[in-house]
Amino acid sequence: MVHIYCGDGKGKTTAAMGLALRAAGRGWGVVIAQFLKSEDSGERRALACVPGVTLLPLPERVKFSFQMDEADRREAAARFAALCDQCQGLAAAGEARMVILDEVCAAVNTGLLPLERVLALLDGLPAGAEAVLTGRDPHPTLLARADYVTEMKKNRHPYEKGVRARSGIEF
Repeated sequence: MVHIYCGDGKGKTTAAMGLALRAAGRGWGVVIAQFLKSEDSGERRALACVPGVTLLPLPERVKFSFQMDEADRREAAARFAALCDQCQGLAAAGEARMVILDEVCAAVNTGLLPLERVLALLDGLPAGAEAVLTGRDPHPTLLARADYVTEMKKNRHPYEKGVRARSGIEF
């Protein structure tokens, strides 16, 4: 089944990582690929300690897509394709019953990952596998494929008052 956590509100990644904990607690193998994120995220440090969870490597630092030049975009696109290949390989080998593609919607929306590559990954997952996709503005084709769609809606956020992202809360 395909799960999508989307919307302009906080909690998309948090919900996906909570589902990873639930699945790992039931003995499932979970692989987590994160797009447009660096390795410095609190959830990664905690999940690295959980048996059955495989965190695919990330760069130490990542630019926002609007800050990337053409070389950065080519590098990110190659890295994202490799993440998809790794997810597919681990799932095919029986090491991952759950595949989490965190911020994959943004990777598709920015043109750094072709929608067709994500669809191929979903199509290539073994029977019984769960795929979890997060990010704002999921492509309509992804929404049509999803079995679960949960939208986080922002009603209020401290950022609106000038409060910057905080360690332990936003990252």
